[in-house]
Parts: sequence; structure tokens; C-alpha cells
Amino acid sequence: MGFYQQFIRSGDLCFDVGANMGNRTEAFLKLGARVVAVEPQANCVVVLREKYGREPQFTLIPKGLARKEGQATIHAGNAHTLCSMSAEWIEKVQKASFFPGCYWDREEVVPTTTLDALIGQFGVPDFCKIDVEGFEYEVIQGLSRPIGTISLEYTVGVLEPAIQSIRHLASLGMDQFNYSEAESMSLALSEWVNADTIIALLRAPDREVFGDVYSRIRDWVAR
Repeated sequence: MGFYQQFIRSGDLCFDVGANMGNRTEAFLKLGARVVAVEPQANCVVVLREKYGREPQFTLIPKGLARKEGQATIHAGNAHTLCSMSAEWIEKVQKASFFPGCYWDREEVVPTTTLDALIGQFGVPDFCKIDVEGFEYEVIQGLSRPIGTISLEYTVGVLEPAIQSIRHLASLGMDQFNYSEAESMSLALSEWVNADTIIALLRAPDREVFGDVYSRIRDWVAR
């Protein structure tokens, strides 16, 4: 929870996209934030409702996010944390043996909405966490304006969704970037950098298999 204090204040609005079982939702709520949790997996939706359904600061959206409203196929298997709407991401991580023992053997069609639609309904978030296993760029394409701070996951060997997302965010004016590796819960850089620099750092050899990129706007820093 302490890590997120640099981004979230009591009363802030947070989007938890790919909320899964709610570990980040829990941290955001403890910081006093209003949380909109977005999660398409039916089993995770049940858990989120049981854990946080009575919280007045919590809203659950049982959908996926994409570049447009409609439907998408989610690929599921024996690890709920690795379900993905990106068949390409699944193929590449299987080929690279990043997650030994994991498999994806079933599909489910789920409704989708967009970040812009959520903003229209709930307002502009101060912080938005995106953890969607290779579907990041599809989600980011549904955003047409800057927000406070966004974190989005990257996977080494399948970097293109994160890189495309970085470029899109920079085009919106979210031009300051940092990153964290694995579950370190600490920023790797002492100073925030521009889009080209963060892309070069992600492409560097000997990077951890996964981590998170953080993007923010200068106005948020001075708020």
C-alpha cells in the first residue's frame, strides 16, 4: 500500500482495470480512494462482490476494456491471473516458456467498454492501473484524453503492446515515464524520463520478464 501513496490521496478516483481478485483494489480503498474495478472473469467477479460489494467507495464493472464498446473473447486456463484477450500474447509467452505449467484451454465471450466511457460515467481518474496480459494497447486506444497517472504491465518478449501504449499516452500529453520490475513495488528510476528513453530501457537486455510502466502528466505532479 505504501508504494501507491505517491500517486493516490484520500478521496481520489482510481480505476483498477483487470482487477482480478482485488489485491490492488484493496490497497486503493485503504488509501481512501474511490475505486472503479473492471473485471470480465466471472469467477473473479464473484470474489470481488463478496469482498467489496458493501464498500460505499467501490463500484464493480463486470466487463473487459477495449478500444471500442462491444464484445471480445477472453482466453482462460488454470491461472486466473494470466487470462488474456490477446491470443498473440498467449502464443508468445507459451513459446518462450515464461509461465511453465500454465495453459489456456477455454474461451468466454465478454462485453467490453472503454476508458473514455468510464470517464464519461465516473469522471477523470487520478490513477489507473491496467493489468490485462498483452491487451494493453487495445485498452489504451479507448482513451482520448490525458489523466493523472497510468500504470500498465509489460512482458519481455511481447513488448509491442506496451510500446504502442507508451507512444499513444505521450501523444495525449502524458509525457513522463518510469517503470518497476516484477513485484518490486518501487520505481526503478530516480528521475522520470520521456517516451523514447523508457522504450529504450524496456528493450535493454537482462530485463525482468514482466513489470509495470508508469505514465503521468506534469499538471498531476503539481496538483
